[in-house]
Amino acid sequence: MNRTFEIETRGQGTYEFTRDATRWVEGAGVREGLLTLFIRHTSASLLVMENADPEVQVDLKNFFARLVPPTTNPAMSFLTHTYEGPDDMPAHIKAALLPVSIQIPVMDGRLSLGTWQGLYVFEHRDRPHRRQVAAHLG
Repeated sequence: MNRTFEIETRGQGTYEFTRDATRWVEGAGVREGLLTLFIRHTSASLLVMENADPEVQVDLKNFFARLVPPTTNPAMSFLTHTYEGPDDMPAHIKAALLPVSIQIPVMDGRLSLGTWQGLYVFEHRDRPHRRQVAAHLG
């Protein structure tokens, strides 16, 4: 069983879609299986991350901004892919460091996420995008 989730982003940061994925899995009638998610972009990632304290999301965004700053930062002057904006190549680097696919077991017809875990698109570009996450439930 397949589906594509579309997640609207408004710039760099995390965007939770746990509720949409949970609703789809629970309505699919699959009791035991595996949900595989794959983001169809090279400048965004997928995460299973804490969804209780919003500070976690802020800290993640700030950490990766510091780890891989925009090409306007002198420390990034070695980058050559700069014609799509100062956030583009850093976005590709972040996507190379983070997962672009994840798997979650389905048990008793439900995602077996932990109590404080949620599913997120991690947007690495500054401007808004419509990100597609391909899902396979088997």
